[in-house]
Amino acid sequence: MEGSVCPLDYRYGRDEIKAIFSEEGRIRYQMKVEAALAKAHAEVGTISKSDAEEITRVASPGVVKAERIKEIEKETNHDVMAMVRAMTEQCRGDAGKYVHLGASSNDIIDTATALQMKDALDVIQSDLDELLYTFAKMAKRERATLEIGRTHAQFAIPITFGFKIAGYIAEILRHKERLFEIMPRACAGKMAGAVGTGAAMGRNFSMIQMLVMQDLSLTYEPAATQVVGRDRYTELICLLANIATSVERYGTEVRNLQRSEIGEASEPFDIKKQVGSSTMPQKRNPIISENITGLARIIRGLVIPTFENQVLWHERDLSNSSSERFTIPHAFVLLDDMLLKMNRIYSGLEIHADRMRKNIDSSNGLIMAEAVMMKLTEKGIGRQDAHEMVREASMAAFERGINLKEAILERNDIIKVLSEKEIISVMDPANYIGAAKEIVDKMVSAAEEVLDRKV
Repeated sequence: MEGSVCPLDYRYGRDEIKAIFSEEGRIRYQMKVEAALAKAHAEVGTISKSDAEEITRVASPGVVKAERIKEIEKETNHDVMAMVRAMTEQCRGDAGKYVHLGASSNDIIDTATALQMKDALDVIQSDLDELLYTFAKMAKRERATLEIGRTHAQFAIPITFGFKIAGYIAEILRHKERLFEIMPRACAGKMAGAVGTGAAMGRNFSMIQMLVMQDLSLTYEPAATQVVGRDRYTELICLLANIATSVERYGTEVRNLQRSEIGEASEPFDIKKQVGSSTMPQKRNPIISENITGLARIIRGLVIPTFENQVLWHERDLSNSSSERFTIPHAFVLLDDMLLKMNRIYSGLEIHADRMRKNIDSSNGLIMAEAVMMKLTEKGIGRQDAHEMVREASMAAFERGINLKEAILERNDIIKVLSEKEIISVMDPANYIGAAKEIVDKMVSAAEEVLDRKV
C-alpha cells in the first residue's frame, strides 16, 4: 500500500481481525453503542420508540460516511462529537436531538472498545482451537517417537516427541481457560456520564446502563470514573503477551531442533519454489519461527505502556487515549498472525525420527545413567551409593570415549548386583520413558473434550 508506514497495513495480519480495529470498524462499533443507548432511553420512556428506531437506522453501516465524520472532525477536533453530528445530520424528524443523550465520549469509546475486544477474543479463541487440534493430532501420531530430553541444552533422559507436544496442549488449555475467565472482566462498557455518577441520565441512569449492556452482551463498570477501569486492559494485554510468549516458545523449539547439528525437526519448506538464502542455495531456514519470535517481542513491549495507561489523573485524563490506539489493535492483530503461522508450522512440521534416534545413540549410553542408578536402588543399593557408582562409571566412559554399558560391565560392584541381561534391558531408551505415553493419551483426550471432536 503506497504511503503506508505501519507493517500491519502491508505485511502482517489478516483482514478479518484488522477489520475489527479499522477506522470503519471503530465507527461501526461506536454507532452500535449509540443505537443501544437510544433504545434504552426509549425503553424507560425518555424518548419515543420511533426516535430510537430512527437513530438505530442511522447507525446502520452505509448511512453515515466516514468521510463526513472526518470533515466535521477537522472543525471540532473531537472524533466522537464529529460522529454524533454526522449521525444527527442523517436523522429524520426530531430524532437527531436525542443522539448521544446523557452520554460522555468515553461512554461510547470504552463500550465500543469492549465490543471490539469481545469480537477479537472470539477470533483468538478460534485460533487456539485450531492450534490445539494440530497439537493433539501430532501428539497422538508421535506418541511413541523416541527423542532425547534436554535440560540446560544438554542431553538428559529419553522422552517421546508426542510427550513434548502434550506439554504444549496443557499450556494451550490453560490459555483457553484464562480467555474464558477474562471475557466478562475485559469486555466491560459504561454508560455513566462525565465522571461515572450517571447524573446526566437522571433517575433512570442505572436502568439505562443495564439495558445498553444487555443489548450489547457486555458487562459494565459498577463504579466508573469517566472511563472503565484500565486494570481490565492491563489484565487483557498481559494475557495476550502471555499467549504470544507461549507461541514463541513453540517456535523456539523448532528453531533449536532445526539446527544443523541437531536436525530432529524442521519447518515445512517448498523445495520446488522456496528460497532459503540469496547467496547460499542449500539453506533451509526456520524463518517463520524466527518471525514469530520477533512479533512476540513487540506484543510484550505493549505491556509497559498498558500498565502506565492504568494511572490516570483524578477521574481521568487523556494520556491513555493515543497509546491505546496502538496497544490494543496491535496486540490482537499480531497475536492472531502468530497463531495462524504457528499452526501452519506444526501442521506441516517435518519430524526426523531417524535423526532423533541417531542423537540418542550418540550419547554412548550416558543418558541411561539415571535408569541404571534406579535399577540398583531396586536391588537394595542405597540411593547415594548407587549414584556414586554410576557417576564414576559415567565419568570413565566419557573420558575414554566408550559406551556407558562397557564401563558398567567393568565394575564388579555393579555386575555383582545386575546381570548383563538386566543392564542391557535397563539401558534401552524405550524402556525408560516413564508415563510419557499415558500423559500423551490424557492430554489428547483433554483436548478432544474441549474441542468436542476427535483427532
